[in-house]
Amino acid sequence: MPAAGPGLKKIPPYWYPYTTYAKQRWIGRELLEVVSTEFRDRSMEYYRYALESGVTTINGQVASPNHIIQNGDRMENVVHRHEPPVTATPIRILLEDKEREFIVVDKPGSIPVHASGRYHRNTLVAILMSDFGYEKVYTVNRLDRLTSGLMILPTSSDCARRLTKEFVSGTVRKEYVARVNGRFPDGDVICEQPLLTVDRQMGLNIVHEEGRNAKTIFNLIRYDENTDTSVILCKPTTGRSHQLRVHLQYLGHSISNDPVYGDRRIWGEKMGKGGIDTIPSDERTAPAPPPHLANIQDNPESLLRESPQDDIEDIENVLTAPTKLLPRETGEDIGMGSPVPLSSEAVGVITRLRNMKDEAEDWSRWRDVIFRAKGTLRAPRDLALKKPPPGNKKQKNKGEFVNEQLNAAMKGIDVNDEFPVTSATGQLKGTTSADCLLSELTSEVSTPLEGVDPTPIGTESFAAPSDDKIEKFRPAAAPFVKSKPKLIPLVRIPDPAEPVQLTTPEAVSIAGELIAAASDANAGPEQFPQGPAADPNEKQSYCPECYLPLHPDPVPEKLYIFLHALRYTTSLGTFETEMPAWSAEGFTWDMS
Repeated sequence: MPAAGPGLKKIPPYWYPYTTYAKQRWIGRELLEVVSTEFRDRSMEYYRYALESGVTTINGQVASPNHIIQNGDRMENVVHRHEPPVTATPIRILLEDKEREFIVVDKPGSIPVHASGRYHRNTLVAILMSDFGYEKVYTVNRLDRLTSGLMILPTSSDCARRLTKEFVSGTVRKEYVARVNGRFPDGDVICEQPLLTVDRQMGLNIVHEEGRNAKTIFNLIRYDENTDTSVILCKPTTGRSHQLRVHLQYLGHSISNDPVYGDRRIWGEKMGKGGIDTIPSDERTAPAPPPHLANIQDNPESLLRESPQDDIEDIENVLTAPTKLLPRETGEDIGMGSPVPLSSEAVGVITRLRNMKDEAEDWSRWRDVIFRAKGTLRAPRDLALKKPPPGNKKQKNKGEFVNEQLNAAMKGIDVNDEFPVTSATGQLKGTTSADCLLSELTSEVSTPLEGVDPTPIGTESFAAPSDDKIEKFRPAAAPFVKSKPKLIPLVRIPDPAEPVQLTTPEAVSIAGELIAAASDANAGPEQFPQGPAADPNEKQSYCPECYLPLHPDPVPEKLYIFLHALRYTTSLGTFETEMPAWSAEGFTWDMS
């Protein structure tokens, strides 16, 4: 893993098993359609490619993209988790009250409170447990990932119950400080507009009459003429998601560096002032490519538009040829999770926000070039999982590997000498903890997942390539090594029915040859589009374990917004932090 840039904190990638049971809204829908609409962390093509490679199991069987999800289905998906970097600004413990069983902390912006999305170990709760040694902390309220400031965290269930009742009843007095655009009015400014979450993927909230009641009182602290911004005190009397950010936007004074509610490219010239139109509309548009791919004729969410042919020429076409457009590719998924019909203006906001996120993340833009240049992704039976607990002890996202080394890496704990780490060649290493580097952990265990059928279920529309078509993608197979008690040789099981993943040099080499062979990189979906991955003068890095493109480090100053939890008053007392640096008079920043 490349070293972290200045002001950033990184953790090595690690293998992680997602385990969940079918949600009510998933029942009766195809697996690929559910995955692609519920999550936007990667491109449509990646999700289709990964599912056709067999990385997901349902009830112990490899599931195909068109599997229909049923009530009670247990879904397991093993991924190589690349957590985004967070700020290197340390978490500060302001107070530890052992007698009353709680701590008070100052959370930096960019660190989420608990595990969600791509974050699992780079979270407030996980860091307090791993770096500070707390056995358990309870989150009775939360701050947005981009928001910094004070949090009160009970260390016992009794204290958590008492404090939760105070937050729910509204007896906790909360005060925040923010820097907003324009000159804020003097005196008390009260906003009581109801708020509604209209897009679950983006976490987008708007003012809507069908929303939940919300009230905030604002007061001007200071106006800075040099930046035409105001520092204000915010006193929310309710605790709705994004309440302060949306209320300030509604008043025409959005937070100055808010990447969602303060961007004209998303909201237009009005910037959401006075709210947006709420008249329902059926208008939807497909995702749009960014400027450097503007001349392609294909939908940026998919590589191919033609149905699979009877005479498959190579494995690449087998793995990437979709048979129909899914909601994410047409834009029909916009509003699927909204409790109310969306207006044309709301649809436009969500569409632009999604397009900007895709462009910034570059998952769709790179078009997963490296995946087009190799065989199928490794199936999860190479990452042996423990059997699930009985039905009455279901736990969401609590899957564990048979290999305790992988569990240790997943949890971010020191690897002990009980489970020796081995190299990919099957040679046993020493058993001292000093030899057990997390960066050396690999997924290639030789213990198949019990009960997994190597034949995907529901594969009527997916034609497997013939052996001679596969052979050109297959490197020499590693020898089978029988596992011993507590010694798990990290070698691959040869499976003649499945293409084997290429090595990183082989995959990168083939990708380069394919790109170089294209006479016009933007000519059509069968060729690779120009962009970051196609620049011959730019060294492109890929993960050696899962081949994902590695993103460049973000600018630390872009990882937080000018919103800070300053002071809480509870039955436990009144607690506060110092004023944030960006609230100082005359403060300036990169406003590009």
